[in-house]
Amino acid sequence: MIYTVKQKIIDNIIVFMLVMSTGGLLFVFNRNLSYLVFFCILILAYIFFGKKLNSSVVNSSILSLVTISVLFFINYIFAINTQADSKYLYYLMIISISILVLNYFKNNRHYDILIERIYSVLKIIMIHSSLNFLAFFVIKNNLTIITSTYHECETFMNVFFYTTDKGIVNIFGLEFCRNQGMFWEPGVLQGFLNMFFFLEAFILKRRKSLLLLTVIVILSTYSTTGLALLLVQGVVYLFSEFKTNKLLIPIALLVSIPIFIVFSINIEEKVQGEKEASFQKRLFDLTQPLFIAIEHPLTGIGLDINEFQKMRKEFYFSFPALRSLQEKVGVESKTLGTDKGSSNSIMFLFAAMGFPTAIILLSMLFKQQIITEKKWLWMIIMIISVMSEPLLLRPFFFLFIVSGFNRVFYRITSHKKQIS
Repeated sequence: MIYTVKQKIIDNIIVFMLVMSTGGLLFVFNRNLSYLVFFCILILAYIFFGKKLNSSVVNSSILSLVTISVLFFINYIFAINTQADSKYLYYLMIISISILVLNYFKNNRHYDILIERIYSVLKIIMIHSSLNFLAFFVIKNNLTIITSTYHECETFMNVFFYTTDKGIVNIFGLEFCRNQGMFWEPGVLQGFLNMFFFLEAFILKRRKSLLLLTVIVILSTYSTTGLALLLVQGVVYLFSEFKTNKLLIPIALLVSIPIFIVFSINIEEKVQGEKEASFQKRLFDLTQPLFIAIEHPLTGIGLDINEFQKMRKEFYFSFPALRSLQEKVGVESKTLGTDKGSSNSIMFLFAAMGFPTAIILLSMLFKQQIITEKKWLWMIIMIISVMSEPLLLRPFFFLFIVSGFNRVFYRITSHKKQIS
């Protein structure tokens, strides 16, 4: 099959929109319009760049759409409070877009092409992020504020973005702003940078110099999660390369020293230093939604984030044993009474949808067939990333959940087709 330049361009645009819809500022400031454009691009791609639809692929996609929609509808019906219809229509759009993207690549390309396009887009994001970090030292006095209903940040000509009010860091006399790239928060950027590191180090293996640059950019996010994932990947990479390139050992050790130093400083600040509130919030988001799920185990409290915020502000354990456990793990902390949603996507999923549905969705995430080489490490990156940012129910990550459903139903539909 000839893979033309036009096809590469449209595929890159689709994947770029997929990534941006998962924490990108493009969707933060222009959500409705951006989703409309994304949807139209997908439809046009099917019309002008698609092949004849494979019946097994289409049937498995339809079954996936129906099954996931039913799970969300059950959650809507049995939620403990009245849920906003618009919230569930938003999730229906996310489900539909994720299925359309997966079906597009499965029917018209191959997962290898999808991986290539993810790599290309993340490479662009990594390069932009490196420029974003360096540009701050030159343009920091020429930034303008941009705002939306839920977010505010500073920008230089809508090309470089910063959150200086809470992102300024001083390490060894070097003052910089935590790198957020094109995303609303550095913690989101680090997830995609660690994914790029993974693809470069273990899957595509194009240029080792890109690994070093990615390490520097991840350091610039000053994200505890990002640094921890980088250290894990570094150890795995070191062992995988040891047999073929022993000269890599001293180089890797030299690179790991500054990573570990910055990681240690970061941990100390967040546990008992100036940024202690960040650690308290993460602990709060890890424990409180889980306890909410324990009291509402079957269908959860609903996906409406506004209702979830009200619920957690007033949440009080009805069982003495849970209240005791609450105090032991530190839920009654400095962040008690927060009016924000949970940064921990997995714990939010349990609280919002209950254990049965959450377990089904997570099991399908692990069944994904997009990344199969060193799948265990890829899943660690994804799981840790969504446990530190509210990203699991966003198109990029939901694509992998859909992949799990698609795998199950594709086996059924293709088997029936062979029998007939």
